[in-house]
Amino acid sequence: MEDPSSSSSSTPCLPKPSDLSKHQLSFLNQHFQTHQDLLHKAPPLHTSLRTHSSQLDSHLLHLKASLAQRTVSWIRRSFSAKSALHNIDISLQNLSLVTSQCGSGWKKLQRVLGTELPQLAKEVKRIETVRSYLETTLQLEALVGDLEDAVFCFVNCHSGKMFSAMLSNSSNSGTKQEKLLQAIKALNDLEVLVGLVKLRPQWHHLLKSVDARVDKTLAILRPQVFADHRALLASLGWPPKLSTLKIESELSGLSNPLISMQGEKRRSYSDSFLALCALQQIQTRRENRQLNLSGQKECIIQLWAIDELVSPIASRMEYHFSKWVDQPEFIFELAYKITRDFIVGVDDVLQPLIDGAKLISYSAKEAWVSSMVQLLSEFLAKRIFSSLAKKYQEKQMKSEVILSWLHLIDLIVLFDKRIQSLLSSETSLFSTELERVESLSGNTSVLMIFGNRSDCLKIWAKIELKNACNKLKTDLKDERAWTVDGKEGAELPFDTQHFLISTREDHKAPLIAESALRITWEMVERCQTMPVILPRLQFIRLTAIRFLWYFFKVLLVHCKRTEITPDNPDDEALVRVCGSINAAKYIELKLRQWSDDVNFLEMKLAENDPSNRRKDKNTDYNFFREEIQSLSELATNWLTEIISVLLRQFENLSWEYVQKIKLYEQQLEDLAPVEISAAVDLNISVDFVEPLDALRCHLILLRMTLNATDFLDLWRSLAEGLDHFISCSDITCGIQFFDGGINQFETDMQALFSVFQPFCVRPEAFFPSTREIMKLLKMKNRKRRSICR
Repeated sequence: MEDPSSSSSSTPCLPKPSDLSKHQLSFLNQHFQTHQDLLHKAPPLHTSLRTHSSQLDSHLLHLKASLAQRTVSWIRRSFSAKSALHNIDISLQNLSLVTSQCGSGWKKLQRVLGTELPQLAKEVKRIETVRSYLETTLQLEALVGDLEDAVFCFVNCHSGKMFSAMLSNSSNSGTKQEKLLQAIKALNDLEVLVGLVKLRPQWHHLLKSVDARVDKTLAILRPQVFADHRALLASLGWPPKLSTLKIESELSGLSNPLISMQGEKRRSYSDSFLALCALQQIQTRRENRQLNLSGQKECIIQLWAIDELVSPIASRMEYHFSKWVDQPEFIFELAYKITRDFIVGVDDVLQPLIDGAKLISYSAKEAWVSSMVQLLSEFLAKRIFSSLAKKYQEKQMKSEVILSWLHLIDLIVLFDKRIQSLLSSETSLFSTELERVESLSGNTSVLMIFGNRSDCLKIWAKIELKNACNKLKTDLKDERAWTVDGKEGAELPFDTQHFLISTREDHKAPLIAESALRITWEMVERCQTMPVILPRLQFIRLTAIRFLWYFFKVLLVHCKRTEITPDNPDDEALVRVCGSINAAKYIELKLRQWSDDVNFLEMKLAENDPSNRRKDKNTDYNFFREEIQSLSELATNWLTEIISVLLRQFENLSWEYVQKIKLYEQQLEDLAPVEISAAVDLNISVDFVEPLDALRCHLILLRMTLNATDFLDLWRSLAEGLDHFISCSDITCGIQFFDGGINQFETDMQALFSVFQPFCVRPEAFFPSTREIMKLLKMKNRKRRSICR
């Protein structure tokens, strides 16, 4: 028998408590607090410790193997470096800089420094590039492999839908969701790495091959994700049944499954929504990179997940739309009702998910409205506008089509305003109405259909232009069209404040000018919500601008029908011409104000964009440059015409006066003076009274009918012309050096100055040549007297 003492000696003894460290004592006290713990916790703890110990041993072996591999790799590299340094050392030793008087050592040094070292650096750089290329290729291959594996597992899971709340096997659903998230993470990592590869243009073949494999994988992944999401929506009861009540009656609100879902259904839908949003964000980044659009900051409000909400509703709505093709107001009412009834649920349920996913520049409310508007726009473009465009080509149907088209545009404009009011709560409280329209008119306007349909845009422009011209013709038939609202005869005080003119009454423009501007602005406003700039620019050029040129012709014809002759300038003719000049100046002012608007500046910049084939060669950023120039020329030409007529009339009426001045010495009695004003005690020549009176009457009439700015230019130009006429004529030739002639000439000129007295303090200042002649005559007269003495 074996000695019991020897058996007990082979059994390991427990260490003394004093030999244990604090950490070991704490570990034992934590796991064995009672004697029962020794029986129940000791075996599993022993097994766990052995497992953990084996794992650490395995990890240690792995680290040893990795360390050995890396050591060998670095040793290999050190041998290469050592060999290169050894070769350099040999080359330097062979230079023999001091042994050769012919400079052979210096030549060797030049060869090493100038040739061999650059070649060595170039070779090192090439090796580093190859190494970087291989490492990047391996990383891309690993990520693409992870993506393909995750997608393969995702697609080949059980045929049950991933996020469906009706699944009985929750572990399978969790596995499928986990694989989808792995695929999305691999796509994100790939985009980060591809962004670095993009910085090396010589690696474009590698980039193309990676994109090709990823595109094939996404072509498999996307349909499956969409199918799972649609199945989830169906299990939630989406879309709800549309109300069968008549649209023209007050409809009750529709039930919203998004608000009613709770618990597991809500969690499943949230996971599916976030996964779809993440996939879309990656797809958008890839498209931006491939199309070099990363520099753009365009806000994309379309969301795939919300488009999937609209898609099942579309078929049901189009069924009702098809019944109301001849009553489009019902179509717009139904579209607005569904958009309004679900927008609160979409905003309350989906916006927190979007914010949680950190999707910048995305709004659930705007995405929902945009999808609904796009649905309505597509139906109108296919079913209504296409039919109207075909009927417009038929002459017998044209009048009916015009009425239907204009009615449809009115409904679109009203619908856009109602839609924008739904979104107005998202904008700043301090924004103006125009700013809110601009910020919300991206894809939330039904007018987007004209951005892709140039044929419909041109037909719409023709209809609007014809309708505008008909409105103007109707306004022209009104007797008050060329009046200034009864104020044209009122003489206003001629002071400095009067030149601050801004309104139609200040310009003394006729009512037809205000009507033309109102019609023009209505056409501009009708396309204000059109999201694309170039179609909006094209529409304004085809309608508002052409209408303005049509009205310019009306102004020109209105002037040409008026005959103004120097023999007998008709007061009514002058009033008509002044009305056209005032209208031109008022419209010019308004067009300059419109050109400063940000919308017109934006359109002008787009028109001058080098990528635009219709680029305007002029670098002026005034949208109405040509129109303003035409109006300015029209007003200037007819203002010049009035001045020339008045000057010729003055010349004709003063002909006898000039002739008698020449014969002053022989026919002194014919120039008998007549007293015309006892107050100022002025005696002017009888033959000079008629031209002065005619000039004064015409100036008073023009002051009452012409706008203040142009009247100022007119009387100053008229004074300049009269001054030139007096100085260049033979009036002073017959005066010679007699006191009577000089005094009479001075009296006549003072009477001429007094005609302009109501318009300035010192009218003689605008007759410089005449004043010089008067001074010269007085000087000569004084010299004559001194000689005679």
